[in-house]
Amino acid sequence: MKRLENQVAIITGAGTGIGREAARMLAAEGASIVLVGRRPEPLNSVVAEIKSAGGEATAYPCDLMDSSAVAGVAEFAIKTYGRIDILVNNAGFSSKVRSIKYIQPDEWNAVFKVNIEAVYRLTQACLPDMLQRGSGTIITTSSMSALKPGILGGSPYCAAKAASQNFSHGLNSELRCEGIRATVIIPAEVNTSILDGRPAPPNAEARQLMMQPEDVARCIHLAATLPQRTVIEELVIAPTFQRDMSAEIEVAKKAGAPV
Repeated sequence: MKRLENQVAIITGAGTGIGREAARMLAAEGASIVLVGRRPEPLNSVVAEIKSAGGEATAYPCDLMDSSAVAGVAEFAIKTYGRIDILVNNAGFSSKVRSIKYIQPDEWNAVFKVNIEAVYRLTQACLPDMLQRGSGTIITTSSMSALKPGILGGSPYCAAKAASQNFSHGLNSELRCEGIRATVIIPAEVNTSILDGRPAPPNAEARQLMMQPEDVARCIHLAATLPQRTVIEELVIAPTFQRDMSAEIEVAKKAGAPV
């Protein structure tokens, strides 16, 4: 029997990158997957890939910046599959402007809506079903920016990811004795599309030195498949080789500055 047989997992940011790889891995373990993201096309592509491998998945397009729409993800999962066992809060968003000197409220608020408000709202929406059965796993992808904030991550992103880290630990403190286990994964640089939004996106050579999406997805897989008696509270991962980011940092310092 597969380790996640008869379980249901919701994964946000599931159309590409870490979310896509995590969806494939959890589906291979027998979980039925609800894939959440803004764009239907990438989600449907992952659904087709999972089904062609003998798994079960369905897409639920949703803009996580729309706070009122987030609870509908949990409602859809229960209506479609009858339960929610695993929630992977993986969607991420960063601002183009990184410096606290120049960041404007609209960009700041957008970063917080995706990286922490959507995490809180979706977690809260999934909890009643999990608590009723006395079992649930909530995995949140944070960032090394939570531990080592700086201009490359950007002021709003660093603050929001620190909040998501703290939020995950709070879940364990409050709910672990009710069967809820929470894992926060803190990766350093990963070669995903979020890097394209940096003021100076890394080139192909730099991206080869980074972790790849499947590396982080394996951590999600580990947290989800461990016996219910065990929780990974926090997992920090980083590339083995460090690279020179000084030129990118200088560009990030000036992004958004008045002309």
